[in-house]
Amino acid sequence: MNAPLKDLPAANPKEFRKVVESRRSIRRFTDTAIPHGILDDCLDLAMLAPNSSNLQPWEFFVVTTPALRQKLARACLNQNAARTAPVLIAIVARTDTWAEHSRLAIQQWPEESLPGIVRTYYQRFAPLQYAQGPLGLFGLAKKGIGLAAGLARPVPRGPYSTNEMKIWATKSTALAAENLILALRAHGYDSCPMEGFDECRVRKLLKIPRKGLVTMVLAAGKRAENGVYHQQYRFERERFVHYL
Repeated sequence: MNAPLKDLPAANPKEFRKVVESRRSIRRFTDTAIPHGILDDCLDLAMLAPNSSNLQPWEFFVVTTPALRQKLARACLNQNAARTAPVLIAIVARTDTWAEHSRLAIQQWPEESLPGIVRTYYQRFAPLQYAQGPLGLFGLAKKGIGLAAGLARPVPRGPYSTNEMKIWATKSTALAAENLILALRAHGYDSCPMEGFDECRVRKLLKIPRKGLVTMVLAAGKRAENGVYHQQYRFERERFVHYL
């Protein structure tokens, strides 16, 4: 059962602010290894991220062996972060695991009784929501029905195609990636999320499944003295935040 409010641990916004404000994208790392136990803890915290329907559409390919890490660094265009980090993690969004995870959601329900609405959702509504059918025809049919029904009332819009499924999976995977980044910082380690890589080579090197989308490659380790290139800055809040 969910913990009652009185049992929730006290949160410390000052400590959380330290984690967030001290996080930087590190471009050079020392050769200090990240202990396996700390890596596992950070990955566990990553997988506590909120995600769509608790279908957890992510995978983490953790590369620590020097030979493979060197090859992966080349696939990441030999960026300094990739070349010097003791750990490289390919963070992958999966568009094809939702059906299996729907079954697991029922099998591994953590409470004594499974609510009927939960069983119905994973057995009936999840397939309607996420299945696209051969050649995407089911997705096209859903889009037509959604457009018609949406004229009269609010309805869910998509995902209606393979590309929309990629967006769906990437949203949740990016949330897990941020948890991982902050967990590493909380443990005293640093990271650099990289989008600059040859995805074809990364996929081949790590044997990533065909329907896996490499969202980013995360370099992780201890920051070197020259690991931060410039001062951090952001544009003014008013440019982005709109109170209505």
